[in-house]
Amino acid sequence: MKQLLGLLGFFALVQGVAGLVHEFTDWHWGLVQRIDFLDGQGLYASVALLVLAIALFAAAESRKSG
Repeated sequence: MKQLLGLLGFFALVQGVAGLVHEFTDWHWGLVQRIDFLDGQGLYASVALLVLAIALFAAAESRKSG
C-alpha cells in the first residue's frame, strides 16, 4: 500500500508540474489540458494535483512498512 500511495503521489506530482508548465509556457504535455471540463481551470487543477501529491506522499510515509 505504501508503494501504491508513493506511485500515485509521483503521478500527481508530475501531472501537476506538467499542468503548470503548460499554463506558463504553452508547452503541450500532460493530462490537465486534455480534460474538457477543466477548460479554463488548468492552473487550479494543477495546484490541486500538487497538493494531492503532497498529501499522498505524507500518507505513504505514515504507513508501516510491510
